[in-house]
Amino acid sequence: MNFHSFKVNDIAGHEFDLALLKGKKVLVVNTASACGYTPQFGLLEELYEEFGDDGLVILGFPSNDFGAQDPGTNDEIAAFCQMNYGVTFPMMEKINVIGENEHPLYKWLKEQSKSEVKWNFHKFLIDEEGNVIKDFAHSVEPNNTEIVSLIQS
Repeated sequence: MNFHSFKVNDIAGHEFDLALLKGKKVLVVNTASACGYTPQFGLLEELYEEFGDDGLVILGFPSNDFGAQDPGTNDEIAAFCQMNYGVTFPMMEKINVIGENEHPLYKWLKEQSKSEVKWNFHKFLIDEEGNVIKDFAHSVEPNNTEIVSLIQS
Protein backbone atom coordinates (compact mmCIF):
# COMPACT_ATOMS: atom_id res chain seq x y z
CA MET A 1 0.00 0.00 0.00
CA ASN A 2 1.23 3.50 -0.82
CA PHE A 3 -0.13 7.02 -1.38
CA HIS A 4 -1.47 6.05 -4.78
CA SER A 5 -3.68 3.36 -3.21
CA PHE A 6 -6.08 5.94 -1.76
CA LYS A 7 -9.11 7.71 -3.13
CA VAL A 8 -10.32 10.96 -1.61
CA ASN A 9 -12.99 13.50 -2.50
CA ASP A 10 -12.16 16.91 -3.87
CA ILE A 11 -13.70 20.02 -2.35
CA ALA A 12 -16.65 19.73 -4.75
CA GLY A 13 -17.35 16.21 -3.49
CA HIS A 14 -16.06 14.34 -6.55
CA GLU A 15 -13.90 11.26 -6.11
CA PHE A 16 -10.21 11.88 -6.74
CA ASP A 17 -8.02 8.81 -7.27
CA LEU A 18 -4.53 9.52 -5.98
CA ALA A 19 -3.22 6.93 -8.47
CA LEU A 20 -3.61 9.72 -11.04
CA LEU A 21 -0.63 11.40 -9.37
CA LYS A 22 1.85 8.59 -10.09
CA GLY A 23 5.06 10.12 -11.42
CA LYS A 24 4.54 13.42 -9.57
CA LYS A 25 5.79 14.72 -6.26
CA VAL A 26 2.93 15.70 -3.97
CA LEU A 27 2.86 18.03 -0.99
CA VAL A 28 -0.09 17.14 1.27
CA VAL A 29 -1.12 19.87 3.71
CA ASN A 30 -3.91 20.01 6.29
CA THR A 31 -5.23 23.55 6.04
CA ALA A 32 -7.42 25.95 8.01
CA SER A 33 -8.96 29.27 7.03
CA ALA A 34 -8.75 31.06 10.39
CA CYS A 35 -5.32 30.08 11.72
CA GLY A 36 -2.20 32.09 12.40
CA TYR A 37 -0.57 29.96 9.69
CA THR A 38 -3.32 30.62 7.12
CA PRO A 39 -1.02 32.99 5.15
CA GLN A 40 0.87 29.83 4.16
CA PHE A 41 -1.86 29.44 1.51
CA GLY A 42 -0.09 32.23 -0.39
CA LEU A 43 3.29 30.52 -0.06
CA LEU A 44 1.79 27.19 -1.12
CA GLU A 45 0.30 28.84 -4.19
CA GLU A 46 3.68 30.40 -5.06
CA LEU A 47 5.35 27.00 -4.71
CA TYR A 48 2.68 25.43 -6.92
CA GLU A 49 3.10 28.14 -9.55
CA GLU A 50 6.89 27.71 -9.53
CA PHE A 51 7.06 23.90 -9.61
CA GLY A 52 3.65 22.74 -10.86
CA ASP A 53 4.83 22.56 -14.46
CA ASP A 54 7.73 20.40 -13.25
CA GLY A 55 5.36 17.83 -11.76
CA LEU A 56 4.62 19.11 -8.24
CA VAL A 57 1.06 18.77 -7.02
CA ILE A 58 -0.10 20.37 -3.79
CA LEU A 59 -3.19 18.91 -2.13
CA GLY A 60 -4.90 20.95 0.56
CA PHE A 61 -7.05 19.07 3.05
CA PRO A 62 -9.14 21.49 5.14
CA SER A 63 -9.61 20.33 8.71
CA ASN A 64 -11.41 21.76 11.72
CA ASP A 65 -9.45 19.56 14.14
CA PHE A 66 -7.21 22.21 15.69
CA GLY A 67 -8.80 25.13 17.47
CA ALA A 68 -11.97 24.84 15.36
CA GLN A 69 -10.20 27.09 12.84
CA ASP A 70 -12.01 25.89 9.73
CA PRO A 71 -15.71 25.64 10.63
CA GLY A 72 -16.99 26.54 7.16
CA THR A 73 -18.52 24.32 4.51
CA ASN A 74 -16.47 23.02 1.60
CA ASP A 75 -18.01 25.71 -0.62
CA GLU A 76 -17.11 28.45 1.87
CA ILE A 77 -13.57 27.14 2.21
CA ALA A 78 -13.10 26.99 -1.57
CA ALA A 79 -14.37 30.56 -1.95
CA PHE A 80 -12.12 31.79 0.88
CA CYS A 81 -9.01 30.17 -0.63
CA GLN A 82 -9.69 31.56 -4.08
CA MET A 83 -10.70 35.05 -2.98
CA ASN A 84 -7.98 35.63 -0.38
CA TYR A 85 -5.03 33.69 -1.77
CA GLY A 86 -5.83 32.90 -5.41
CA VAL A 87 -5.44 29.19 -4.73
CA THR A 88 -5.30 27.13 -7.91
CA PHE A 89 -3.83 23.93 -6.46
CA PRO A 90 -6.33 21.15 -5.75
CA MET A 91 -8.30 21.43 -2.53
CA MET A 92 -9.94 18.34 -1.14
CA GLU A 93 -13.04 18.08 1.02
CA LYS A 94 -12.79 18.85 4.72
CA ILE A 95 -11.63 15.83 6.71
CA ASN A 96 -10.43 14.82 10.15
CA VAL A 97 -6.65 14.40 10.35
CA ILE A 98 -6.64 13.21 13.98
CA GLY A 99 -8.98 11.47 16.36
CA GLU A 100 -11.71 8.90 16.17
CA ASN A 101 -12.85 9.91 12.67
CA GLU A 102 -9.34 10.33 11.24
CA HIS A 103 -9.22 9.90 7.47
CA PRO A 104 -7.43 6.68 6.42
CA LEU A 105 -4.99 8.67 4.26
CA TYR A 106 -3.82 10.65 7.27
CA LYS A 107 -3.52 7.52 9.35
CA TRP A 108 -1.26 6.07 6.66
CA LEU A 109 0.77 9.30 6.31
CA LYS A 110 1.44 9.40 10.04
CA GLU A 111 2.36 5.70 10.17
CA GLN A 112 4.78 6.10 7.28
CA SER A 113 6.44 9.23 8.64
CA LYS A 114 6.31 8.09 12.27
CA SER A 115 5.06 11.53 13.23
CA GLU A 116 1.96 13.19 14.57
CA VAL A 117 0.04 16.09 13.10
CA LYS A 118 -0.04 18.62 15.92
CA TRP A 119 -1.57 21.66 14.19
CA ASN A 120 -2.83 23.11 10.91
CA PHE A 121 -0.46 23.26 7.92
CA HIS A 122 1.56 20.12 8.68
CA LYS A 123 3.15 19.05 5.40
CA PHE A 124 3.94 15.61 3.95
CA LEU A 125 6.10 15.37 0.83
CA ILE A 126 5.38 12.29 -1.30
CA ASP A 127 7.71 11.00 -4.02
CA GLU A 128 6.78 9.97 -7.55
CA GLU A 129 6.27 6.34 -6.47
CA GLY A 130 3.86 7.22 -3.65
CA ASN A 131 6.22 7.03 -0.67
CA VAL A 132 6.55 9.63 2.08
CA ILE A 133 9.88 11.43 1.64
CA LYS A 134 9.61 13.61 4.73
CA ASP A 135 7.10 15.58 6.78
CA PHE A 136 7.37 19.11 8.09
CA ALA A 137 5.75 20.76 11.09
CA HIS A 138 3.21 23.54 10.74
CA SER A 139 5.82 26.20 11.52
CA VAL A 140 7.98 25.22 8.53
CA GLU A 141 6.94 27.46 5.66
CA PRO A 142 6.30 25.85 2.25
CA ASN A 143 9.17 27.79 0.64
CA ASN A 144 11.67 26.39 3.17
CA THR A 145 14.97 25.56 1.48
CA GLU A 146 14.80 21.89 2.49
CA ILE A 147 11.31 21.47 1.03
CA VAL A 148 12.34 23.22 -2.20
CA SER A 149 15.52 21.12 -2.42
CA LEU A 150 13.58 17.87 -1.98
CA ILE A 151 11.04 18.97 -4.61
CA GLN A 152 13.85 19.69 -7.07
CA SER A 153 15.75 16.43 -6.42
